Amino acid sequence: MFSKILIANRGEIAVRVIRACDELGIASVAVYAELDREAPHVARADEAYLLEKGYLDAAAILEVARACGAEAVHPGYGFLAENAAFARACDEAGVVFIGPPASAIEAMGSKTRARELMQKAGVPIVPGTTEPVPDLEAGSPRRSATRSPSRRPAAAAARAFASR
Repeated sequence: MFSKILIANRGEIAVRVIRACDELGIASVAVYAELDREAPHVARADEAYLLEKGYLDAAAILEVARACGAEAVHPGYGFLAENAAFARACDEAGVVFIGPPASAIEAMGSKTRARELMQKAGVPIVPGTTEPVPDLEAGSPRRSATRSPSRRPAAAAARAFASR
């Protein structure tokens, strides 16, 4: 188990992670932007450090982790939790990224790649295709065959509307 974790997020998610750290007897480290100086996650953490350039400054977050002795970084959700480069940077800095490895973040970032991996692993997937569909017309027969509703990306919907 870790003795100190840096929480690289803000607001309610950071408070929840800090609460879990408290329950487990793990020291918590918050980071904050100037506007969040008085935020609950800053007050609740055992230590707190200002990020001059904000929450997405991965280098500054890793420097704080190194300087304060945090063994791991919890990214919360969103922001850095979905950033493969940050997960990789944590690994390279010798700090545990509490989340999936960078390779999994990269793979799950592509819906078609994620479906392909799940299918290969034997995980049931919603009927459809594991191949990219180049345009709306190519997807229509597949949609009819699976009886699935169509989700049009904004650009495809705009083109379909403009062509009427």
